[in-house]
Amino acid sequence: MNIVILAAGQGKRMKSALPKVLQTLAGKPLLQHVLNTALSLQGKASKNGPIVVVGHGAADVKEFLFSAAKEDSRFSSVSTALQAQQKGTGHALLQALPKLDLQEPTLVLYGDVPLTTQKTLSKLTKLADGVRGKDSALALLTQNLNNPTGYGRIVRDTDGSVKEIVEEKDATSAQKTIHEINTGIMVLPTNALNKWLKALSASNAQGEYYLTDVIAMAVKDGVPIRTTQADAEFETVGVNSRDQLAALERIHQLNIANQLMDAGVALADPARIDVRGTLECGNDISIDVGCVFEGCVTLASGTKIGPYCVIRNSVIGKDVVVHSYSHLDGAKVGNQSVIGPYARLRPGADLSNDVHIGNFVEVKNSKIAANSKANHLAYVGDSIVGSRVNIGAGTITCNYDGVNKHQTIIEDDAFIGSDTQLVAPVRVGRGATLGAGTTLTKDAPANQLTISRAKQISLPWQRPTKKEKTLATKKVAVKKTVKKVVKKVAKKAVKGKK
Repeated sequence: MNIVILAAGQGKRMKSALPKVLQTLAGKPLLQHVLNTALSLQGKASKNGPIVVVGHGAADVKEFLFSAAKEDSRFSSVSTALQAQQKGTGHALLQALPKLDLQEPTLVLYGDVPLTTQKTLSKLTKLADGVRGKDSALALLTQNLNNPTGYGRIVRDTDGSVKEIVEEKDATSAQKTIHEINTGIMVLPTNALNKWLKALSASNAQGEYYLTDVIAMAVKDGVPIRTTQADAEFETVGVNSRDQLAALERIHQLNIANQLMDAGVALADPARIDVRGTLECGNDISIDVGCVFEGCVTLASGTKIGPYCVIRNSVIGKDVVVHSYSHLDGAKVGNQSVIGPYARLRPGADLSNDVHIGNFVEVKNSKIAANSKANHLAYVGDSIVGSRVNIGAGTITCNYDGVNKHQTIIEDDAFIGSDTQLVAPVRVGRGATLGAGTTLTKDAPANQLTISRAKQISLPWQRPTKKEKTLATKKVAVKKTVKKVVKKVAKKAVKGKK
């Protein structure tokens, strides 16, 4: 089956330099949603991948497709056709015609209609079975809307068969009362389409070549037209403005929330969660309000996520507690660990079981072994931390010399006192203790106390006090002010005489 995705429109109402189809829904461009569905539908049987018709912002769309192919090999099968001038949907499909296999049916999708499901499209394509040769049929996805304003109407004969599609600007008053609308998604017999597209006319209110005009041509040629509808209205909703995009985002997120709850996840409020990627959950997961999940996130059984956490591309083990306002990005967290509140795990943070990372602690590119903790105000970067290590408040690993990063190694059972700086590269031996306020520039021996402090001294000291103004000083100040005022008045008087 040929699949063509029309993605040439500008989207003026978006008021953005970014092409409309690259605006994001759930963290992914609208076009990516459509392509994911198209590729899953097309499978490996088709000789050619989907064809994306580009126009406005063509270079940006092609750059997106190039980048997507690097991350997902399926996208390497996607090709493009250029619609240099946007003259309507029929004209857009005409640009892809040379790339179509005339013996295969053609499914037409839209880059700004992101949530059509594979189930609905499979149902539609089955209606067009037998499009090869004389038994060819045209399958059309329609929808009944309470408010059909803005959509083309499905006009049927008295026997219920589709007669034509009339765009709203060309519709009569009677036709505007029709509630069955054209979604634009259809499967066409490509051999006949080749003839129909070349016969299109732009004699309409928009001055464009409507793809919908091929319906009347199909009726004239005796091609059967079969219709079906999506299970949910949101599957056929297109995006033309910021408010429409925001509304569709909430619908999509609520659908995801319902799927999570159906799988047993406890959500404090299904209206206040955002999943911008994939979220895999074990049993007995609880997620509080305002959490955002990006990329690929895995939560093992028993994990509890506090409010307003942001978790990206991370794997979290069993029975972990992530307290409020914590940010995890590219992190791995072992079982029974406790994170936050206000903790930050950056890429390369690899925590073993029962590790505690507390408030305002940042971990980057570091491995921390089991039963270790950094509970307050610390930075651990480019480090290897052993088991049962205590990292005191205010401790930092000084890993950057202005050019290169260096590693800090802290062995098992070490105790790092508060307000300690470990100037990498440096090693703290097993069981070593660093006294509070130490600046460590050399390796600390195992099982010894290492201290680096200035000698404490006490000196006589008189704290400065604020001087009170005496009556005499106040009188002097008043006299000075009066003299200044008199001088100003005298100057003005002299200027007036002149």
